[in-house]
Amino acid sequence: MKKILVNTVFAIIAMSMVGCGNKSENSETGTTDSVSTTELVKVTVMEETSIAKSLDLTTTLEGYETMNIAPSVTGNIEKIHVEVGSKVVRGQSLVTMDQQQYINAKLTMSNLETEMKRVQALKETGNVTQQVYDQTKLGYDQAKQALEFLTKNTFVKADFAGVISAKNYENGEMYAGAPILVLTQIKTLKAFVNVPETYFSMVKEGMKVDVISDIYPDKTFEGVVEIIYPTLDATTHTFKVKIKIPNDDEVLRPGMYSHTKLALGEMNAIVVPYQAVLKLQGSNDRYVFVNENGVAKRVAVELGQRFDDKIEVISTELSKGMQLITTGQSRLNDGVAIEIAE
Repeated sequence: MKKILVNTVFAIIAMSMVGCGNKSENSETGTTDSVSTTELVKVTVMEETSIAKSLDLTTTLEGYETMNIAPSVTGNIEKIHVEVGSKVVRGQSLVTMDQQQYINAKLTMSNLETEMKRVQALKETGNVTQQVYDQTKLGYDQAKQALEFLTKNTFVKADFAGVISAKNYENGEMYAGAPILVLTQIKTLKAFVNVPETYFSMVKEGMKVDVISDIYPDKTFEGVVEIIYPTLDATTHTFKVKIKIPNDDEVLRPGMYSHTKLALGEMNAIVVPYQAVLKLQGSNDRYVFVNENGVAKRVAVELGQRFDDKIEVISTELSKGMQLITTGQSRLNDGVAIEIAE
């Protein structure tokens, strides 16, 4: 009996200890109440600043024109008159193809030319019908067009001045498929840049563009906006701009990596301390935190120009007068309560 009483006492003590351990739990859900935290931060009021706005964009230079020397007739290549690196002028002979088709077309044309003169004389004296004349004229015109076509594609010439940038065949080889040569214009170059849609109304045809190559970092080349493409890319929210770059001294070459600077004039912008901008880990996305009624709000931004320890930020969600969090932002999550330090 005494043993049973002792066991009962121990059981009561154990139950009491369990009950004490659950005092911090919610009586209905059995979960522990969380303790809310408030982050201490410093803020600054955002203001608009007048800046000399310019866009710095990277690109790769291209020849203004590129011509694939690819005749419209197949056959053996009789003679290639240039090599890779050869500078050529407009109208210079580049390739001579097998001439057999050209010779046949030339003989046919010669015969039809004689026939055409004879029929023309008969028509003037009324000794030939209009139908015979029309048939002879049709045959003559077709032969003339065929000869012009074969002349152009047998004796291939340069359409513009440039340099031979590729050669895919040798004399005597059978031409089919790949172009025989590639002619690239280098006296004038072009470049394409993708400009953020924010600046669509600011970029105009004829605007000057500074072009700087990494190979010549101390030299600036002048280009001009030639074409503004009328549609925007829905994925990247950018529009394409074609830049024309004179290159008379041929210092620049197609394929060079370069930077372009497009001056857009004076404009108002929001400029913030550089350290206030955070970068999303694993991507190039940038964001800031602002104070929204005592709560940290995360706002995605695009970066503009940098001015020493400050940088332009672009977002439709930002405006002057808002409080930007400049200290303590690295500890924040979207929606966290904040306290502003004096």
